[in-house]
Amino acid sequence: MSTDLKTATKLAVPGKGGRRKLTYPWILLIIAIGLVAVSVLRALTGTADLTSTGQFGAALSAAVPIGLAGLGGLWSERAGVVNIGLEGMMMLGSFAAGWVGWQHGPWAAAAAGVIGGALGGLIHAVATVTFGVDHIVSGVAVNILALGATQYLATLWFGQEGSPAMLAGGNDKQSPPMPDMPTFTVPGLSDALNTLEGHHWFLVSDVAGILGAAVTNVSWLTLLTIALFIGTFYVLWRSSFGLRLRSCGEAPISAETLGVNVYSYKYAAVLVSGALAGLGGAFLSIGVHFFQDGQTGGRGYIGLATMIFGNWRPGGVAMGAGLFGFMDAMQLRSGGPTVHALLLGLAALLAVLALLRLRAAKRTQGVVAGIAAAVLVIWYFLADTVPLELVEASPYIATLLVLALFSQRLRPPKANGKPYRRGQGT
Repeated sequence: MSTDLKTATKLAVPGKGGRRKLTYPWILLIIAIGLVAVSVLRALTGTADLTSTGQFGAALSAAVPIGLAGLGGLWSERAGVVNIGLEGMMMLGSFAAGWVGWQHGPWAAAAAGVIGGALGGLIHAVATVTFGVDHIVSGVAVNILALGATQYLATLWFGQEGSPAMLAGGNDKQSPPMPDMPTFTVPGLSDALNTLEGHHWFLVSDVAGILGAAVTNVSWLTLLTIALFIGTFYVLWRSSFGLRLRSCGEAPISAETLGVNVYSYKYAAVLVSGALAGLGGAFLSIGVHFFQDGQTGGRGYIGLATMIFGNWRPGGVAMGAGLFGFMDAMQLRSGGPTVHALLLGLAALLAVLALLRLRAAKRTQGVVAGIAAAVLVIWYFLADTVPLELVEASPYIATLLVLALFSQRLRPPKANGKPYRRGQGT
């Protein structure tokens, strides 16, 4: 049956054979070019924080909840269920973590976040899989329901006059504080990399700053997230379970004729999706030690964007989460000067894009990209910083730019979002 499923899945993927595979040497080359480009940008602009351990440590922390939401979306949509309810599932996870965390500690908070997010996933699965509700409508409903439920329960449980939660520091907008989540630092290596970073040598100090973020004060939940990305790849692409699940998103009728219980796999995928998003929400609460109203801040939607940018693959989701996490951390840590330095980097990328489009005879796109690059260069030299409003909006602007630039090369699962009823192929 596995061979037949592989055949059915491949037939549902148009044009797969003509697409060049991105091999590991090419990936390493792209990473090396990126490191050199960032080093050059740091040297030209004099913005030391661009490659500092603090910047990339903050970026890693900011990338975790976004990456978990994106990974959750990947599980759901690989099974053919569109999940724009990720934001609501993150809210439920964040609230559950705050509720349990102040009483039982951060590890219990993480487990509660998983359960809270899975509950949101269950609601979405019942609506879409069992009752055939439109996936977008159901996702929006989950988001609205989660927002209202968390605000109501926060008032009831945290803000009630004279309650233990209020006496412990809670109110109708946030939970009482919880203890710290342990972190780890690699002794010796962390100090050595910090010393190298302080010399500000070209490329060497930049690489030391980036690597230092991976060995200094790293949360154990960050390591768990990395393990979940690796595990997702092996489960979905290296196991018979993953093959059956992905077949439900590519050709559910064919999968059903081969004996796959499509409903069960869709349910499992959406539950895992909600659990991962809930863990992302729990990470936010644990990181600041309490649940707070509006804590997710649209990260569920950005996670959805990372899934699309990553072409429904774990590696692509990780890259997208890293990019958006970097932008999120940058606007919180460095503000205007670092965003101002990135104008020059973005101008260089647009100039390269303009040349590639002109070479491909796409003159309109090439000219537009070239004009945009020139505008950014002029802006960089005429101003010393960028407005605060633009700094705060930079993660969302980056999301729109990435989706606009890469949307033409994306291929979602063929049956993603399409209604499916058992027995419809007979």
